[in-house]
Parts: sequence; C-alpha cells; structure tokens
Amino acid sequence: MTRIVITGATGAIGTALARHYASQGSAGSSQGSAGQGNQLILHGRRTDVLEQVAEACRRRGASVETSQVDLNDDDALFGWLDSLCEPTPPDIVIVNAGMNINIGEDGRGESWDDASRLLQINLRVPMAMGNFLGKRMRAAKRGQLVLMSSLAGYHGLPVTPSYSASKAGVKAYGEALRGWLAPHGVGVSVVMPGYVSSKMCHEMPGPKPFLWQPERAAKRIADGIARNRARISFPFPLNFGCWWLAVLPAAVSQRLLKWFDYGEGTH
Repeated sequence: MTRIVITGATGAIGTALARHYASQGSAGSSQGSAGQGNQLILHGRRTDVLEQVAEACRRRGASVETSQVDLNDDDALFGWLDSLCEPTPPDIVIVNAGMNINIGEDGRGESWDDASRLLQINLRVPMAMGNFLGKRMRAAKRGQLVLMSSLAGYHGLPVTPSYSASKAGVKAYGEALRGWLAPHGVGVSVVMPGYVSSKMCHEMPGPKPFLWQPERAAKRIADGIARNRARISFPFPLNFGCWWLAVLPAAVSQRLLKWFDYGEGTH
C-alpha cells in the first residue's frame, strides 16, 4: 500500500490528484504492492469539499484519512508530520496548498497583509515541510517530496509579484533539496504548471493561454512523480516561452510581457 499525502486537496489540482491516485491503486510508486489500494492522507481547509473528495476517493478503492491542521502553526504542523512518519515516512508527499493575489484592476498594488499570508502558505509552509520531512526521509532512505511551483517562477509577472516570488522560491528550494537528498534515495520533484482551470486561475488577471483541465494536469504530474522527474513543467509551448523569459535580458523579457498583455491594469 502506497501512502500519499496531499495538501491543498480541496483545490482543483489537489482534488484531481487525489482522485487520480485513488483510481491508480499502487501506481506512481515503486514501493506499492500490486492489488492494494493507495492510502491517501488529504489536507484541506474547506470541510464540506474535503469530505466530498475523501468519499469520492473511497469509492474508487482508496483508504482515506483527512486533516485540517493549521499549516501555518509550526507546532501543529510538525506534530502532524511527526505522526505521519510513524512507523516510516509517507511514500509521496505533495505540497500543493497555496493562494494567489494580484495588484488589482487599477494597478494600485497588493495588500501587504495579503502578501504576507501568501508568502506564509506558498513558501514558508513548503520549506517547513521540506525541512522536516526531508530529514526523516533521508534517515529512512526512501520517499518523495513534490513541491508545487509555477511557470511564473521563471520570471516574475507584473500583475502577481508576490505569487511569482513565492513560486520562484519554491523552485529554488526544491532544486536544492533534490541535490541534498538524491544520494540518500529520496526523490524531489518541482511541479511548474501553466494555467490550470480553477477558481484561483480564473480570478488571476491577464490572458490564460494553453489552459488545461485539472484532470489532464494531474495525470502529467503523477507521471512525472512516477519517473522522479526533477522538474514537471507544462504545457510545452508556455513552458518554453517562460523559460526564455528567464534567459533573455530582463529588459527584453519585461517588454515581451507588456506586449503579451501582462502589464499593469491587465484584466
């Protein structure tokens, strides 16, 4: 039985990943046993949605536990993670919880209170979980950490500066963790999606080129996890373009972003 932890399980990608792994039995990890359902530990803020997702996964054959522990409370978070590591760490931990904010339709800028909350859940929580679980997986010489970044982590978008910064931080942290943990049999994958249909995505200003449905994104992510890919980025055209934004001189990249309608006041 493969033990898989998913935070942000009530969001579009988290829900799709939970359902995917519930249907896949022991797929996605070489440590699972054929013929057994996966054990899912799903974390989410919205009680009603979390229970609906859990029940849907149970109907697909998975064993499901749920949690609503406060991820921003270090004592509560580490206590929960410690319990998940008994007797051994989970096989896969997907750190997916997050939020987004923007500069507003009038371009006045982000609320600092909102930006602080975003950095807490988008960056500090993944780092806390990576720090705690990485040490335990390293000692056990097994397991895989999956951190959710974004194609916005390649080059900051003017309409979402704090979100872009948080995802760039997750990308760098995940890459560093992989280098530290790989010699000890622990995998680390950084996921960098483009636009995936969700409430958060559609509330984000600017165009939404190459929009994917959550189920398609979940399958791509799970396939990358199964292969222990260092970076799971999609879709290809947008990934290729965003990669070039990071490579080109910043002045050129910023002109391109304005040209593609990602500048101030975009809606």
